[in-house]
Parts: sequence; structure tokens; C-alpha cells
Amino acid sequence: MQSVATAKPTPLSLRRRIKRYKSVYILASLSFIYFIIFKYIPIWNAQIAFRDFQALSGVVKSPWVGLKNFSDFVNSYYFWELIRNTVFYSIGKMVFSVPAAVFLAIALYECRVYWLRKTVQTMAYLPHFLSWVIMYAILLAILSPSNGILNDIIKAFGGEPVSFMTDTRYFPWIVILSDMWKETGWSAIIFLAALMGIDPTLFEAAGVEGASAWQRVRYITLPAIQPVLVMVILLRLGTVLDAGFNQIFMLYSLPVYSVADIIDTWIYRQGLLEFRFGLATAVGLFKGVFGMILLMLSNKLIKRYTETGLY
Repeated sequence: MQSVATAKPTPLSLRRRIKRYKSVYILASLSFIYFIIFKYIPIWNAQIAFRDFQALSGVVKSPWVGLKNFSDFVNSYYFWELIRNTVFYSIGKMVFSVPAAVFLAIALYECRVYWLRKTVQTMAYLPHFLSWVIMYAILLAILSPSNGILNDIIKAFGGEPVSFMTDTRYFPWIVILSDMWKETGWSAIIFLAALMGIDPTLFEAAGVEGASAWQRVRYITLPAIQPVLVMVILLRLGTVLDAGFNQIFMLYSLPVYSVADIIDTWIYRQGLLEFRFGLATAVGLFKGVFGMILLMLSNKLIKRYTETGLY
């Protein structure tokens, strides 16, 4: 007879596991239901991308046109311009915002003055909660050629006012830097959370060995947040064709269309203003498939060299 000490525990049946951990399953089911309703069921309507959608006929009865909508987008006069602008803004925001968020998180983590740390945190997080309508008003107050603060300074030194918001040389940088200003504080939260998980004894040992502040950051802090950094970069690469519709839509105007128009703003005009729903859906499907492929390739490449990936 097998002794009690060496007996293997009998695995619980599915029903008993659900009963024992019902609170966990209930919480998990909420997310599952959300994705089913808002993510998977709408996939049925993705067939609009292959149809000449007519609202009165409905999705199924609208004429099937195959890849015509995709062809219209790829052969559009604006295709390469839209791709260039979208990728430029997405990569530009990532290149500027991610390092800024890491720097801010490390600075807050290393700060030992409590009131200063809390004040900087609050001031850095605040812009995230402002809509782009309010941000546009703030930028206009700073950059307006007639009475903007920056142009008042330029005129005070004898210079000519500059129309920053309608000048193709300055507009891309306004988009990138204003996004960094608005989102850096919020993006720093995830890195700050990763820093909080570092074993304090590592810093104590480094201090005993005489390591400087920069050496602690280089050899302890940065390696510790590397997995989180890789995850953030991968997720940003997966949405490289999402350059921020709300921001661009609020800031751009006709004089800067050549450097400001992105895929999402073009979809807005084609889909909602000209009622070309099939074309708009095709472009959205194109973005999703492209993002998925890029995410998988980037994850495979990064895992090869860093052994850290999203999955």
C-alpha cells in the first residue's frame, strides 16, 4: 500500500476548480466577454473591406468587389505620402518619448526629496488628462504668430513672427514634441513600477563596492527594466501605423497637409465625409494585418539577440 506521505494529490475536476476559484474566474470572464463583444464579433463586419458597402443593403447584400478597395488605396496618389507621414510620426514619437519616459522614471526613483518627487510626478502626469482640444489651445497661446508667447519673444529681439502651426518645416516637430510633453509622464508609470520591483540589496551592495550613481543606473537599473522596455517598444511597433488621429486632427490644417496627413485622417475624410465605408474598412484591415506581421517579426528578432520578448 502506498504511504500517505508519498501519495500524489488527486487533480481537481474542472467543475471543482471553478467552484473553488470562482472569484478569479468571474474577474477573468469580464475581460473575456469584453473581447468577445467588442473585438471578435465585429470581425464579421470586416468583410465590408471586400464589398461596395451600401447602408440600405446591409453588409451581406452589398456587392462583392474583392480586392478593389485595397487596390484603390495602394494606387492612390497619396499612398506613399500617407505611409511616410504615419511612420515618421510613429517612430519619431517612440524615439523621443520612450527614452524621455525612462529618464523621468529613473529620476523620480533616484530622487530622495519626497515633496520634490511628488510635485514632479503630479506635474508630469497632468498633461495626459488634458484633451487635445485643450492642448491645441495651449499650443496656440504659445505659438500663435500674432500674440503667441514665443513669437512675442522673437519680436522683442527684433525678429519676424513665425507661423509655426502652418509651416511645413516646424509642424512635424510640434507634433512629436507636444506628444512627448503630453504623454511622457504617463508612460513613465510602467517603468517606475518596474523600478519599484528591484531588490534594494543590489543598490546597497553596489554602494558598499563604491559604485557611483551612474554605475548603479547602468549596471542595475537599466538591466532590471530591460524586459519592460522591450515590451513597450514591441507594442509601439505593433501600432506603427497609428500615429495619433486625435492629435493630428486637432493640429493640422490645409497648408501642412503634405507633412501632416496620416492614414487615419485620410480614412476619416474618405470614409465618413465621402461615405466610402468599404475603402475605410479595407485600410483599417490593412493596418491591422501589417501591425500584426511587424509585431511578430520584431518579437522574433529581439528574442534572438536579447532573449526577451512579448511571448
